[in-house]
Amino acid sequence: MISAIALRARLSRGETTVEAAIRRSLDTIDERDRDIRAFVALDRDAARQRERARSGPLEGIAIGAKDIIDTADLPTEMGSPIYAGWRPKADAALVMLARKAGATILGKTATTAFAQGDPPATRNPHDHAHTPGGSSSGSAAAVAAGMVPLAFGTQTGGSVIRPASYCGVAAIKPSFRLLPTTGIKCYSISLDTAGLFAASVPDAAFALAALTGRDFSISSEMHRPRIGVTRQTFAGEVDPPCETVLARAIEALEQGGAKVLDLHDPPEFATAWRLHPIIGDGEALRSLSWEWETHRGLIPPKLTEALSVAEGIGPGEFDEARRAGKRARVAAHDFFKDVDAVITFSAPGPAPRGLQSTGDAKFNRLWTLLGVPCVNVPAGRDARALPVGVQVIAPFGRDDMALGVASRLETALQHVLA
Repeated sequence: MISAIALRARLSRGETTVEAAIRRSLDTIDERDRDIRAFVALDRDAARQRERARSGPLEGIAIGAKDIIDTADLPTEMGSPIYAGWRPKADAALVMLARKAGATILGKTATTAFAQGDPPATRNPHDHAHTPGGSSSGSAAAVAAGMVPLAFGTQTGGSVIRPASYCGVAAIKPSFRLLPTTGIKCYSISLDTAGLFAASVPDAAFALAALTGRDFSISSEMHRPRIGVTRQTFAGEVDPPCETVLARAIEALEQGGAKVLDLHDPPEFATAWRLHPIIGDGEALRSLSWEWETHRGLIPPKLTEALSVAEGIGPGEFDEARRAGKRARVAAHDFFKDVDAVITFSAPGPAPRGLQSTGDAKFNRLWTLLGVPCVNVPAGRDARALPVGVQVIAPFGRDDMALGVASRLETALQHVLA
């Protein structure tokens, strides 16, 4: 993988050039993407990219943008034939933040149709017989395969954290609306959250700081953190490798001086978790109303099923789901009051075999509904060498804490796994 921080350091020392950095990404894409299929569109003119590039903290950094994120110079097809060849007039706000910071938007990454459940052709770089996850399939795979240092994704259920876990990369789903979603195809206005993938947690923090102008620097002198553990029993069982890496994470944190304690999930969490699809799919029926009414025959099966079910959601049921979400957010204040952050599973298991599914978001969707920051930390591999991650979660607005604890865990795990 390509570390954005290390690449920027090499650029600053004059050991490489912006042109060479972009060319390296294009060469890696040419070498590997025929099999992985992470990208659906590329901007290959590196010289023109250099002419347009601004100086800034992300100068020389190539970024892949999920193909529901508008780009004025590349198609935005949303994983659907309905939008084949579609060229937006303007960049999404997130793309403009990246360009203003000096980054090069190198291409568009594969997504499930409208960021729901129907898989694209993308394969997991660690084993091409397995899914990379979704819906930000191409973004996770592109970073894992060393094609780009950074990639943008979105999460409505688990579409950033889960593919990051499956592909063995760091990722952050920030606090709700920390990154703008203007110019990103909407599925659920209450849940959609822009996020990013990177080679390591410090790389993710560096990128988030460059995009937002906030200080997410990670201190090596962090106080002894208090870390809660939740297994989200209401979400069901996990595969043994996930239990193994969570236990390893707890051990690594304790050895590093953290205080770790088990937490009990308030009942409001289970209710909100159960009702999450009513909010997400209920809002999607409105967001995708034009596509649903005028191009229904081109809507793929999983999305068709979700929208068909959503047609039966009445106003009372929808409003109760929204109220349940609010009660869960209130309960989250007490849940986090005695801890700095929480760790839990990033996914129910390693990446499933086959490309018929992108996996299950059951260990992610509650936190998306709560709007709190979540970070995936690569934490080990199963017997087949497939990556498994651990999820670090902090209170709303404490993205700095989520990144700090995640970085501490990442470093501690490197010592344990060495």
